[in-house]
Amino acid sequence: MKRIISVSRRTDVPAFYGDWFMGRLKEGFAGVVHPFSGQKYIVSLKPEDVVCFVFWSKNFTPFLENLKIIDGLGYKFYFNYTVTGLPSVFESNVEKQSAIETLKQLSRMYSPKHINWRFDPIIISSISDRDFYIRGFEELASELEGVVERCYFSFVIKYGKVIRNFDKLQRIEGVKIIDYSNDFKIELANELAAIAGRFGIETFSCCGDYLVKGSREGGCQRIKKAHCVDGGIIEELFYPEGLSYKLKPTRKECGCTESTDIGAYDTCPHGL
Repeated sequence: MKRIISVSRRTDVPAFYGDWFMGRLKEGFAGVVHPFSGQKYIVSLKPEDVVCFVFWSKNFTPFLENLKIIDGLGYKFYFNYTVTGLPSVFESNVEKQSAIETLKQLSRMYSPKHINWRFDPIIISSISDRDFYIRGFEELASELEGVVERCYFSFVIKYGKVIRNFDKLQRIEGVKIIDYSNDFKIELANELAAIAGRFGIETFSCCGDYLVKGSREGGCQRIKKAHCVDGGIIEELFYPEGLSYKLKPTRKECGCTESTDIGAYDTCPHGL
């Protein structure tokens, strides 16, 4: 059965595990352990079994030469590229300007339609307040005008591990995470969407339906629901004759198309 392969929500394969991935392509499969059940299974990576790779990263620079090889082998792929400009206490191994330059290079190599710019997560804190995000987002959006067409964002969701990391951050660094109401988030999201629109970029909300136009809370007129793994994008880019796919959310309010992820949690050195 042909699959969409996610590489990977769970860790940053392009930044840190490119050699592993290329080895898996050579062998034609990847072994995966389900993160919750512990079940082990094999995923075929043969070209005839892959609909598309969806690559996720905060740093595609080490992976650029690999992409040329992957392309030459006949695989189809697009990118979820995270560039946030967050303070280093949140993203300890990310160099913003280098990430921007590589994003521009990917856009030239493929196209703006091949890239989802992820401005994610938005963390409101004692060192990253509303004004920080307005200034930082406008700076990024202006640099990415004509480079990307879509921006996907979300406000941080406090899962158990995230809460523990934030508590540790406050103890060690003195950085306090601040909770705000949905009304505040809608107002900020509206401001970000307006900025993005000035630079020809559409905005999409990931796992935050209250921000989406027409939601019960009112949402934002400019913001649509995100599909980070998106059968529609894959069809538009690679399958003009049509592609059969179905939605299979991975968490609450997720809009993703069904895919198979081949990464592993707790293996990403980037930070939060």
